[in-house]
Amino acid sequence: MKPIAHTIAGMKRSGIREIMDLAAATPGVLHLEVGQPDFDTPEHIVGAAAWAAANGYTRYTPNKGLVEVREAMARKITERNGFAVDVDQVVVTTGAVNAIMQALMVVCDPGDVILLPDPAWPNYSMMAAVIDAPVVRYPLVPSAGFTPDLDALEQVCRENPAAKAIVVNTPGNPTGAVWDRTVLESLMEIAGRHDLFVVSDECYEDIVFDGVHTSLGALDDEGRVMSTFSVSKSYAMTGWRIGYAAASPGLAAMISKLQEAVTSCATAVAQKAAEAAISGDQACVAEMRDAYRTRRDRAVDLLEGAGLLLSRPRGAFYIMADTSATGMDGYDLCKRLITEHGVAAAPGETFGPSGSGMVRISLATALPDLEEGIARLARAVHSWS
Repeated sequence: MKPIAHTIAGMKRSGIREIMDLAAATPGVLHLEVGQPDFDTPEHIVGAAAWAAANGYTRYTPNKGLVEVREAMARKITERNGFAVDVDQVVVTTGAVNAIMQALMVVCDPGDVILLPDPAWPNYSMMAAVIDAPVVRYPLVPSAGFTPDLDALEQVCRENPAAKAIVVNTPGNPTGAVWDRTVLESLMEIAGRHDLFVVSDECYEDIVFDGVHTSLGALDDEGRVMSTFSVSKSYAMTGWRIGYAAASPGLAAMISKLQEAVTSCATAVAQKAAEAAISGDQACVAEMRDAYRTRRDRAVDLLEGAGLLLSRPRGAFYIMADTSATGMDGYDLCKRLITEHGVAAAPGETFGPSGSGMVRISLATALPDLEEGIARLARAVHSWS
């Protein structure tokens, strides 16, 4: 038989999923590896979905999504993200991962370079592999709260004139970084000088503990930003698979056209659930955010006490721990953590070269499990150092 596509054959699998599979097959493991809220989807959202299923929302929708859902999303973007969009500039997608993937596919041809943060969510590099786009990393600085080194980013752009797009993620996975407005303004100036499209992943926009989240769309007067959002993390709706993209009219039309080939449309019932989430009472978001803040504060104290703290995360629900003293490969370390200490964490290398000597801990787990998991991690690191 002829070979399968080289892009897929050569694509690296996410190390998070590798560890998840091993942990799932090992009884009694404490799960600190996955970014999955441990809260149930709020009742009013589930109720909206049940109503929708009983009232005919069981068919195809327009490729862009149901108009009333997109209207709710457009209002939310205008009121909460600080930039006005028309309903036709919003595309409902099957999770934010689809929004990001389709945004990159719309602007990048094979061979076009995509600039990714280092460290960054591994799915970005997987997406780039699918469209045969080389990846070049720009560094985030742990001592500066994992904000980008702007001088280094400028140099990366100069050295890679074939760069077509840059991915920005704040609040950030895996770092929990929240980039200040001044940093984002400088980044947009760099993007303008080098004529880069900007894909802004704002999946964790509602989970901010310190500072303020700034949407890049609010800083864009050239139509180069494609903003992507999700209901997964804000509303504990990971399994509902609803995200959305907002872009200039021309780019939104292309994302919508592409969606017909990729998924046709997002699930109708889940779209109505997302409408209820975005338009309804936001108290549930604040309650979950407060719980994550409590866990963040406790994790910082524990890691700092154990000498493993790299940076105090300002948002999202992750924290990076320093395992460099072991000198071990992150994948080997995380596998031994499961088999010898009964705790699962994500290997830093899966997030990029700079993740070496680190593991990511998810704060989206019950506080007692988080405390015990960090204690086991600390014992393991000290015993292996």
